[in-house]
Order: sequence, then structure tokens, then C-alpha cells
Amino acid sequence: MAQPVVHDKLPVPPGKSGCPINRTIELLGDRWSLIVLRDIMFGGNTHFRELLNASIEGIASNILANRLAKLVDAGLLTRHDDPSHRQKVEYHLTEAAIQLVPVMAQLGAWGARWLDTTPELTVRAELLAAGGPPLWERFMTELRATHLPGAPAPADGVLAELTAAYHEAVAAADSSGE
Repeated sequence: MAQPVVHDKLPVPPGKSGCPINRTIELLGDRWSLIVLRDIMFGGNTHFRELLNASIEGIASNILANRLAKLVDAGLLTRHDDPSHRQKVEYHLTEAAIQLVPVMAQLGAWGARWLDTTPELTVRAELLAAGGPPLWERFMTELRATHLPGAPAPADGVLAELTAAYHEAVAAADSSGE
């Protein structure tokens, strides 16, 4: 029998129980943590102001600051000075956050299946679900190149495909008068 791969654990305080589902919910189950990770992962937003202004859910600046600090402390994001501006910082996904792509894909697929959603905001979830693990692996590889060493995302990568599909769905919704 193969031994499980052991990874360094995230630096989070002990939870109410040792149950992995409970521990994950304690870390990510608040109203905003997954939304912040989503906006970095799928929106390509890495600066505070971008995350604040791009949030279609309307996150308050104090809540965003709190969640960013929480996610950095938990080891899901890193915080770096932006070389282009001394008062800006960039937030990047860590390997642990990148490995949430399948979870995000499954959450999106479940929501698209069971909840009333809009076509333009559902198209990416449907594409991720249809692409399955091979697409998720491609996307995680792309995120590693973008967030871990800081290389730019390829113009023809998964994020570009998802973004193009979103823009097409928005244009279709606009032209149909929705």
C-alpha cells in the first residue's frame, strides 16, 4: 500500500476538532475568504485596490484587509512589495491555495447545477466542470507559473479561455436585453 505524501501543514491555530472537513470550514468557511481567493485565482487581481474594486459582491475595505491578513497568516497567500510602486503590495497564491482549484471547480459546478445563477457568471464554472481534472491541472500549472515564481500568465492559458467565455456570455446577455 502506498504511503500518503506528507506536506508541511498550514500555520493555523488548532480547531474545535481534528476532523479535516471541520478544520477546512473553520479556515475557509466565512463569508469572504473563498471569494478573495476566487478573485485572485480567476480574476488575476493581486493588489488590494483591484480586489476591492473588482468584487461584484461589494466587499468592504476593512473586511478585505482582514481576510487578506488572515489568508497570509494561514499560508494561503503571500504578500510582496510591488516593485512598481512603493506603497503597493501584491498578493500571490501559495501552493496550498492553488490546490484549491478542484474544490473551487466543484463548488462552482454544484452551484451552477442547484442554484439560480446568471449565465455570464456560470459559464466559467461550467467550463471548469466540463474540462475536469485535466483542465484543473493545466490551470494549476498556469497559476504556479504566475504566482509562485512570478512569471506572467500565458495569453493562451486557461485563465484567458475562462475570461473570454465570460466576456462572450456578458455580450450575449447584453444583446438579449437581460
